Amino acid sequence: MFSTTTLTGSKPEQYAQLLAQARALVHGETDRIANAANLAALVYHALPQLNWVGFYFFDGTELVVGPFQGLPACVRIPLHKGVCGAAASTRQTQRVEDVDAFPGHIACDSASRSELVVPLVHDGALVGVFDLDSPVTSRFDADDQAGLEAIAQAFVEALA
Repeated sequence: MFSTTTLTGSKPEQYAQLLAQARALVHGETDRIANAANLAALVYHALPQLNWVGFYFFDGTELVVGPFQGLPACVRIPLHKGVCGAAASTRQTQRVEDVDAFPGHIACDSASRSELVVPLVHDGALVGVFDLDSPVTSRFDADDQAGLEAIAQAFVEALA
């Protein structure tokens, strides 16, 4: 049985602890739905000031919602729209301090004020994105980005 532990220390130390928990969750499991569901739940409950954490998977044409925690979400996102589409099309993490200032932002949850989206790339192919929303402007900083990119990488490595 898996149990989480309370995160302690500096933010980088907390992310190291969260990464260890994430790796334990995906260890030996290659199913992307199972791993995405567990990682979305882990991160949603471990980190403060989040209102949505989840995955969108690339179906060859657009992003389609996968496992998540939070309110119901947009089901399909074109690659040329929103923060998720930008992360998918550029294959670069998008850290947005104020979503209202992001051109083409898609407001799936009107309470969201900031967003961080990490692209998921496996063997050079786009798998999807790992998306986090917060009701707080400027919620995500460089430490959050580095920590969440590491968790996203643990997800991608489990696909092997």
